[in-house]
Amino acid sequence: MNRLAGVTSPYLLQHADNPVDWWPWEQGAFEEARRRGVPVLLSVGYSACHWCHVMAHESFEDDVTAAYLNEHFVSVKVDREERPDVDAVYMEAVQAATGQGGWPMTVFLTPDAEPFYFGTYFPPEARPGMPSFRQVLEGVSTAWRDRRDEVAEVAGKIVKDLSEREIAFGTGTAPGDQETAQALLELTRAYDPQRGGFGGAPKFPPSMVLEFLLRHHARTGAEGALQMAQDTCERMARGGIYDQLGGGFARYSVDRDWIVPHFEKMLYDNALLCRVYAHLWRATGSEQARRIALETADFMVRELRTEQGGFASALDADSDDGTGRHVEGAYYAWTPAQLTEELGADDARIAAHYFGVTDEGTFEHGASVLQLPQQESVFDAGKIDSIRQRLLAARAGRPAPGRDDKVVAAWNGLAVAALAETGAYFDRPDLVDAAVGAADLLVRLHLDEQARLARTSKDGKAGANAGVLEDYADVAEGFLTLASVTGEGVWLEFAGFLLDHVLARFTDPDTGALFDTAADAERLIRRPQDPTDNATPSGWTAAAGALLGYAAQTGSAPHRAAAERALGVVRTLGPRVPRFVGWGLAVAEALLDGPREVAVVASAADDTASKALHRTALLGLAPGAVVAYGTAGSDEFPLLADRPLVDGGPAAYVCRHFTCDAPTTDPVKLRTTLSS
Repeated sequence: MNRLAGVTSPYLLQHADNPVDWWPWEQGAFEEARRRGVPVLLSVGYSACHWCHVMAHESFEDDVTAAYLNEHFVSVKVDREERPDVDAVYMEAVQAATGQGGWPMTVFLTPDAEPFYFGTYFPPEARPGMPSFRQVLEGVSTAWRDRRDEVAEVAGKIVKDLSEREIAFGTGTAPGDQETAQALLELTRAYDPQRGGFGGAPKFPPSMVLEFLLRHHARTGAEGALQMAQDTCERMARGGIYDQLGGGFARYSVDRDWIVPHFEKMLYDNALLCRVYAHLWRATGSEQARRIALETADFMVRELRTEQGGFASALDADSDDGTGRHVEGAYYAWTPAQLTEELGADDARIAAHYFGVTDEGTFEHGASVLQLPQQESVFDAGKIDSIRQRLLAARAGRPAPGRDDKVVAAWNGLAVAALAETGAYFDRPDLVDAAVGAADLLVRLHLDEQARLARTSKDGKAGANAGVLEDYADVAEGFLTLASVTGEGVWLEFAGFLLDHVLARFTDPDTGALFDTAADAERLIRRPQDPTDNATPSGWTAAAGALLGYAAQTGSAPHRAAAERALGVVRTLGPRVPRFVGWGLAVAEALLDGPREVAVVASAADDTASKALHRTALLGLAPGAVVAYGTAGSDEFPLLADRPLVDGGPAAYVCRHFTCDAPTTDPVKLRTTLSS
């Protein structure tokens, strides 16, 4: 009996019809393994994972393989996006044992959940250097039957080694100028000046590092930091990693030149990059940055927003190629013949030249991923827009990639922040409304009476899994941003509720270190704790940023002290591995700048002069600056207290480090103050 039919995870539901007798992660699975005297197969993946689908089709849908699994194992399937704590604990073991990790993740456990054998994808037939999945199953089963004591010894040693791993928390002192300068130097050494970005293939969008570079430039004027950010953003925007027709970014590029992506589109990537491009426009006025920010925001609203107002997790990499086969990139790639069919011969030649579609193809089977290669030719803007619209309409007739409708709290928090800022910067109230809708869903559905967060929801139903640190931190960040943009203090209040949980349930009171799970969460073989960024900001550094922003808005000394202590690990890691702690360095830049506190006192909430000052405050370049907006006498924000109008008109007050400038009524002066 497969037990996945009643779950909410779209990934687990994809396996509900497998002949494998799957269990979700629950104690009953381990009790069953103990009763039967068999090991546990733990398989971890996510719905947009290409190789997860491949292994499912090759092995988990195969009756013979399933029969062997059902006889010799208890099989547990986990959605890493629903249970990042389970994923983190066992991924740490996989990486420690093999030197690498990834999904699908395949781990064999004792009935006490202790790991003893690891891997990722296993093929159905053996390949050079890679055993078949059946060979692995038979080997593990034999070892379990004939050498149980040895297996138990190995498992115990692995758990002991994991439990003894300690993070270098540093001194509890936040990074200073020396550490951020050294981080910039290390990034310069790893930078790819020909192609933008850092390192070689595969190449991931370095969203959090880009935020650090923009903030560092704003604070110090370092032109090299801005140049790296600008060039990387331009290269990504021109590459195939960006959807040149519909907007939005794919997960990563398989090559160094950003041409061929791994085609799944994740909410978190697009939220983070939307914000990066909006901030790049704010710093430089780049028209390309403006276009990419808006197109990415529109993509999220158009293709990821759910009926309940939240944002779905992802679009799959694979889709039907028209023959019934699910093929990676089938929805996005084009051949010259397909261009001709949709556009006619003349416009197809223009499109092929403009988008870099070749006879040989840049992808597979003679197809090309659309990009914008650098070239000397001049194109008619109206003609290109017409071509783009016709291709987009034609693509809409293709079988669309599947969508993972699961709403993840943390990623929706990132989307709230991005959409709120983008809407405010570019006078798009519909985007701000979308941010408010998602925030409202998080409050209504994910937040209980004690302000504890549920990690996920689907179809208007909250999931059973508790929120982890990144959920509390990223949702608080979204609420803080929404408070600054809308002038509605209730969002500041909700952020405070979440951050109180961070202080009480996720923080080590002795060291200030942060854990990924709450003190009262389900106990795993190790309490996960990781301050380094992965695809999203780590919960640790995201919490530091939200704590710092809340402290600036409210004057709360405990929240600021907690942020400073949490940044101690960034002082240790930032100068050595800045690519993996970019968000922590971005938060450090805010701390070094103050952050500045801007109170805009309006004569009336909707009068032109007040709104001009408010928008100027939001567009200020000061790293991590917080903005409070409301009418004189309002108690919505602590920063508005005792801030009168000036000569009966709206005024902006700017403070930092317990010192305030004279209030100004002039947007130009305010812009200068926030840019100096």
